[in-house]
Amino acid sequence: MRYSWLSVLLVLTVASLTGLATPLPQPWNDISVKHAWKTVPDNWECLGPPPIGITIDLYIALQPKEENVLMEALYEVSTPGRPKYGKHLSKEEVAKLVEPHPDTLELVHSWLAHHGVHSSSISTSHGGGWLTVTDVPVYRANELLSASYQLYRLAGTNDTAILRTVGYALPKVLHAHVKTVAPTTFFASARTLQLTPHGHSSRAAGAPEKAASRGPVSVLSSRDEDTTPEELRWLYKTYTYKPTALTKNAIGIVGLNNEFPSPTDLDMFMSVFRPDTDPDEVTFTVELVNGGQYDPSWPGTEASLNMQYAQAIANPTPHIFYSIGGGLRWSLANNEPIAGDEYLMWMAHLVPKEKIPQTMSVSYGVNEKDVPAEYAWSVCGMFMQLGARGVSILFSSGDNGVGVGNCQDTSGRVRFIPKFPATCPYITSVGGTTSSLPEVAAELSGGGFSNYFARPAYQNVVVPAFLRSLGNQYDGMYNPGGRGVPDVSAQALNFVIVTNTNPFRVNGTSCATPTVAGIISLLNDYLISEGKDPLGFLNPWLYTTDEGMFGLNDIKSGSNPGCGTDGFTAIPGWDPVTGLGTPDFFELLHVLLRTRTGPGNQRRTFRDVFNKSDTAATRDAKGMDEYFLINSSTRSTPAYKHD
Repeated sequence: MRYSWLSVLLVLTVASLTGLATPLPQPWNDISVKHAWKTVPDNWECLGPPPIGITIDLYIALQPKEENVLMEALYEVSTPGRPKYGKHLSKEEVAKLVEPHPDTLELVHSWLAHHGVHSSSISTSHGGGWLTVTDVPVYRANELLSASYQLYRLAGTNDTAILRTVGYALPKVLHAHVKTVAPTTFFASARTLQLTPHGHSSRAAGAPEKAASRGPVSVLSSRDEDTTPEELRWLYKTYTYKPTALTKNAIGIVGLNNEFPSPTDLDMFMSVFRPDTDPDEVTFTVELVNGGQYDPSWPGTEASLNMQYAQAIANPTPHIFYSIGGGLRWSLANNEPIAGDEYLMWMAHLVPKEKIPQTMSVSYGVNEKDVPAEYAWSVCGMFMQLGARGVSILFSSGDNGVGVGNCQDTSGRVRFIPKFPATCPYITSVGGTTSSLPEVAAELSGGGFSNYFARPAYQNVVVPAFLRSLGNQYDGMYNPGGRGVPDVSAQALNFVIVTNTNPFRVNGTSCATPTVAGIISLLNDYLISEGKDPLGFLNPWLYTTDEGMFGLNDIKSGSNPGCGTDGFTAIPGWDPVTGLGTPDFFELLHVLLRTRTGPGNQRRTFRDVFNKSDTAATRDAKGMDEYFLINSSTRSTPAYKHD
């Protein structure tokens, strides 16, 4: 038996690489703690040691020989005005930037050999940034890491157990060379990864009959307070855009926890809410990762939501659903480990590929405080790699405002609880809004400031402006020097979806994320159709005041209560409730016309990319004229509201 925990862990650390050329070998008995929790993390219970004879796969993330070169390269290709803006790197170029120093490899291999690990059980990742050590007996892993691996389970549940240690240590000489070792101290379960508040889901309108064709399903007709694709497409002005780069552009949807989308549900949903689509183009492909499954006869709410709303915005752009197995869990039924950390398994699957979808939508997260800092830095570094290659990654910011419960730390102080990976500086985090004319912040919208990641340069203007307006309110409850969350927002309440042929309503930033991802995919479609690189890492562009801000609807009211407080308040400009605002596709496209293709260089005229022949009864001539009107008033107020 073996515990397969394949992960890709690279770049971004606080430790320096001084002393790389220190003579080898080094003494291995001078041990220092790498990471440890003071106690078993909250809400987890220990079930005792694993069965005798169990083995584990260890994954060792190594320091790159040049610490910041990938980050510098990412900003070079992602920041408007820089010479290399939009010129993304190849897989091989990224691998070169993350390779470790030869002395690092020699030192780590010597340490492993000292503990009896045979070289045949060691393999190296693409780029050499991590080592995989397979079939290590748990007793030897305990010796190697000065650890005590036990089985743990989320308290009060019947969830499968996970194999973890509360702390681990390494020889001091390795601390500057090894970023993290996994699996060790990261405690997570399917429940903690889930963001969408499924408890708020409800049946919508009534249950339609199962449809063998795309005929209308009248009972899916929405109520006034429902959010549907038609409203979103008019609110964010994507209604008449026609994607054309169908063989070169794609959007990826990440699925965890054995939740799957159903083609039948998608077909029913699109037949009602996107009747203009070609039935043959309402489809998606599935890629199985780390033993992931796919059973469309058991569709899940999260997967249905993500696929249906990404399709509603971006169809007929190809969609790929990544069904990722694992979850670092233990099967008590057969006494064997279940493989894999979902985020890292997804990265391991993507990084070696030549072609990756240009837009990724992920609606899962965990409390940042529950994640070891070294783990968070390493995962975030993997997202940096994808951004340098031209991938836009969007994560939900969370659905608990500034935090759930009393939010007290071990000293009894109230500390707001941001979500990871939303706090990673190299992804775009998505918050939530509600209402329209104007939109306001949704109370559930996750937002705040990271305790692990410092404020990135692209936020150096907007975040201090917010902090000045905040004054001393909440002093000590958040990290004013941390990366601010979210970056952008979209509608997040009362989304109508179809699951198992039944309509439901769901809430959450899990609704907003595929909506924004669909809009970004349309922008990528335009760039690619013009022979340009896709947007890639979005944030430096979005935060450029004279470009991205003109394509966003500023949200100026609402708050995100939590932790026994009223939370933060949305104000003009950026705020940790709705970020920079909601997307205005029409104006964002104009930004691209000015900055990426040039007014006279595009192969299609601006009018060509839209279809003004739509004559649906719900859209009169006046509404269409307003839709195409470009002036400053549309930046804060959508030009059209569907009654």
